[in-house]
Formats: sequence, structure tokens, C-alpha cells
Amino acid sequence: MTRTRPPAAAPAMTRTRPRVVGGLLLVACAVVGVVILGTGDYPIPPLEVIRTLFGAGTPAAEYIVLDLRLPRLLTALAVGAALAASGAIFQSLTRNPLGSPDIIGFTAGASTGALIAIIATGAGVAGVAVGAVGGGVLTAATVYLLAYRRGTHGYRLVIIGVGVQALLVATNNYLLVRGNIWDAQRAAVWLTGSLNARDWSHATVAGAGLAVLLPVAMALSPPCRMLEMGDEAAQALGVAVERTRLALIAVAVGLAAAGTAAAGPVAFVALAAPQLARRLTRATGPGVLPAAAMGAVLLLTSDLIAQRALAPTQLPVGVVTSCLGGGYLVWLLRRGRDG
Repeated sequence: MTRTRPPAAAPAMTRTRPRVVGGLLLVACAVVGVVILGTGDYPIPPLEVIRTLFGAGTPAAEYIVLDLRLPRLLTALAVGAALAASGAIFQSLTRNPLGSPDIIGFTAGASTGALIAIIATGAGVAGVAVGAVGGGVLTAATVYLLAYRRGTHGYRLVIIGVGVQALLVATNNYLLVRGNIWDAQRAAVWLTGSLNARDWSHATVAGAGLAVLLPVAMALSPPCRMLEMGDEAAQALGVAVERTRLALIAVAVGLAAAGTAAAGPVAFVALAAPQLARRLTRATGPGVLPAAAMGAVLLLTSDLIAQRALAPTQLPVGVVTSCLGGGYLVWLLRRGRDG
């Protein structure tokens, strides 16, 4: 009597494809990163950039690559990965492609906290980071409490988050009007989302937040995947639904706040990167790591465009991501309407 075994090709492909896609995205990060490090008023060939990164460059190349350009590059990597991972969690929790932190108000809350720190106290990088994290946490707590009614469902988080975002945007505009002209100008530049003049302090803020919270997000991915099936099904599988959802929201808010604190509210990365990563991996669940890699690639590519599109003038990277993300959002909404 022979036993028939189920085919193993599909599960193997399901496991392998996200790894391959993640590896290719990391390679793309490295390639774009080398190009960015060699781009500027003082161009450096790619091979010279690589030699400099390994400690074999000239003193001039070391100063330009390691001291001037590398902090901006690392900030872009960490911010893109943090925002995209945050968006992946929120989209999984809400089961909605529009459920990203810059749509449902958490990025606006972090911006409000940072604006208060800039305009009211004239804070530096550390103070802005604390204000952004505090504003994001308070906004998340407000949205969660308003959306809670015998549990928290995705559509209520999205609807209430959109309303809270409108209130916060009005608050941010009021703060800009009430501040003195120098602080208001600094805050307005920060609100566009920019990587210009980023140094090691900004890279440290974003990198530390990513290093602490990304492993937690990965550990919470399996129960998050179960939550996508619905609260009843997840509870039947042994998931503490509300406790897990609250933990995921806290991690996602922390990631969004860390990215916002370092580069300002860079638009649409958290919205587009998780969706693009899902389309490439064809995997279920939040896909935190592929989304983070896609976010890093998107922000690095956008920063390269921001630096070279109108050279020698450097655009804020938020302008480029808004243009690219706006087109993606129109396509997404049109596709949803046709469906």
C-alpha cells in the first residue's frame, strides 16, 4: 500500500519568494546607496566609494563620504524602513490598504508634538525626537480609545483616525501662524519631510528606534497574521486579541514616531511600500521585513531624485515622495473603484 504525500512545491515557493525578494531589495539598497554616496558637487566614482567605505580611500574622499554623505544615507535607510514597517502593521491590523500612519493621523500627531517642541521651546534634535514620540503616542491612545467599542475594528480605526488627523493638521497650521518667523520657517521646512543637512544625531534617532522596535514587530507578525482572519478566528486560535492589537499599535506608532522625528513627516512611504512589497512577495500577513526593505529602497531612490532633479538645488525628499505616492494613491483608489 503506497502513501500519497501532498505536493511541497507551493509551500516551498511561498517560503522562498519573500526571501528572494528581500535579498534583491537589499541589493538595490546597496547599489542606490553607493550611487548616492558618490553623487554631489564633488562626484566620486563607485569603486572609490566602496574603497572608502572599507577604509582605503583618500582623506578627501573619507571626509566627503563618511562625514558628510553617510549620515544622510543611514538616516534615509532607517527612516524608510521604520515608516514602511509601521505602515505594514497598520494595514494588516485594519485590513485596509489606506490604513497607514500618515492617513489615520499618527504621523500628524507626531508632527504636532515636534512642532510644539520646535516653536514653544526651540528644541534641538533630541527635544524634537521626544516631542514627536510623545505626540504620536498621545494620538494613538486617543484614536484607540475613541475607536474602542467592545473591541477595536479596522474600519473604526481608519475613520476616527482620519477625523483626528484633520484636527491635528489644523492644530499644526495654528502653531505655524502663532510662532515667530524663524521658528515657523524651521518648522515649515521640517513639515515637508527632508533629509537635507542630516547628521549622525538624526541617524542615531531613527536607527535606535528601528533597532529596538523592528525585532518586536517581527516577533508579533504571526499573531498579526491571525488577526487578519478576524477577531473570532484569532481568538479561537489562542490569540489574546485586544492585548496583541494594542501591542502592535504601540510598536507601529513607535516606528512611525522614530522615522518622523529624524526626517519629518515623509509622506506616502508608509502607504505605498507595504503594498508594493506584498505584490512582489505574494505572501500573507504584514510582511514586516520585505516592507521595511521596500521602504528603504523607495526613500533612497526618492532622495537621489531630490538631490539631482534640480541640481544644484536640493529638494526636500517629502516633495518627491508626495508626487510619487500621490500617483500611487490615485491608481489604488481607481483600481478599488473598478473592483
